[in-house]
Amino acid sequence: MKQVRDSFRLLPLALATCATTTTLNLKAPAQAAFHDSPKAVLDEAWQIVNREYVDTSFNQVDWQTVREDLLSRRYSNTQEAYLALRQELERLGDPYTRFLDPEQYRALTSQTSGELSGVGIRLKLDPSSQILTVVEPIANSPASTAGIRPGDQILEIDGKPTRGMTVEDASRLIQGEVGTAITLKIQRSGQSPFEMPLTRARIELPNVSSVLRQEGSGRIGYIRLTEFSGHAPEQMRRAIQQLLDEGAEGFVLDLRGNPGGLLQASIEISRLWLDSGSIVRTVNRTGKSEEIKANQTAVTQLPLAVLVDGGSASSSEILTGALMDNNRAVVVGSQTFGKALVQSVHPLSDGSGLAVTIAHYYTPGGIDISHRGITPDIEINLTEGQRRVLAGNQGLIGTLQDPQYRQAVSALESTIARRRTSTPPSLGLNVGEETMRSN
Repeated sequence: MKQVRDSFRLLPLALATCATTTTLNLKAPAQAAFHDSPKAVLDEAWQIVNREYVDTSFNQVDWQTVREDLLSRRYSNTQEAYLALRQELERLGDPYTRFLDPEQYRALTSQTSGELSGVGIRLKLDPSSQILTVVEPIANSPASTAGIRPGDQILEIDGKPTRGMTVEDASRLIQGEVGTAITLKIQRSGQSPFEMPLTRARIELPNVSSVLRQEGSGRIGYIRLTEFSGHAPEQMRRAIQQLLDEGAEGFVLDLRGNPGGLLQASIEISRLWLDSGSIVRTVNRTGKSEEIKANQTAVTQLPLAVLVDGGSASSSEILTGALMDNNRAVVVGSQTFGKALVQSVHPLSDGSGLAVTIAHYYTPGGIDISHRGITPDIEINLTEGQRRVLAGNQGLIGTLQDPQYRQAVSALESTIARRRTSTPPSLGLNVGEETMRSN
């Protein structure tokens, strides 16, 4: 099923990559023998793949010969070297082991860290006027503090007219070092154009949104997680706790369209929902297996439904598999993406990077979901018409106008009703949760 995607992009532009579960390796790369030559980066990348790639046969490619070939060629510029490296990596038959040029690497690290350096606005290109328009400022950002509003049009960025500019173009101009100045020329409805000076800052990106909904006689805490970034676990913890404080009796966790992110984030978020049991088992290139378990730190044991679709991948599937196989949640929606590989992302000496597959993972039940995904407990596929309605009015997502959400609420009703009659509300909390509220 096609995933329902937001029609705007977050600045700076997030890298459009395949679904991924990653670990970040931010150690400085080793010095190569070629120093200023493009061959230095090629050799760094080759060494990483040779040392870490999950398939020691390299897809039946003679990897030593690949190195000799890469280093024997003449490259007139770095782009030629990048192209040669990409072509050799393609021979591995793994779309997740890939080279990232410096701009792609910066975008990916911002995306997975859950932070950016900018002014904190979400932009879209207005389809009728073709003018860059503010969707919303990010909370507590320079843009929100300065009073930028949804619907404001960006006419100029540091004196450069934006007409004909894409969101990607604007991203490159607006992002920059923390503490540096930028001036936006704003057109606001009913006012003359005016300039707004801003100072770039480090901004935590919101990957979690939540709301308490009264659905029939039940109070449902709806949480949507868009990516497993470095800040996502703490954002998830805050969302769960806030909804508990507001009186939630059950939860719907929406992972639809979530392409994955950091492996560690998926583990930490699993532990917020799951008190005991296995979360995931990984197997590396030597066959070494590591099982990661819950550690008695769940925030709540209240009834939970998880929403998934064909855009739910990688870390989303780790979390879904952990909750499903431990009978912690009912899974509702359509078949997930089916990616059971883990990547490590490495910086290279010229500012570029390399993502390399280092392990295979299995759900707690020992299931390999590669290329087949997870089948929900309650399978409900949206029609093309329903997808168009939700894509055209995203305010309907996570409401009773959303057929998959509606089914998730229905699946929780009987459990919530039984719990209401047999368990005092205070017992929905874990030991130590009252202490956590006061911190």
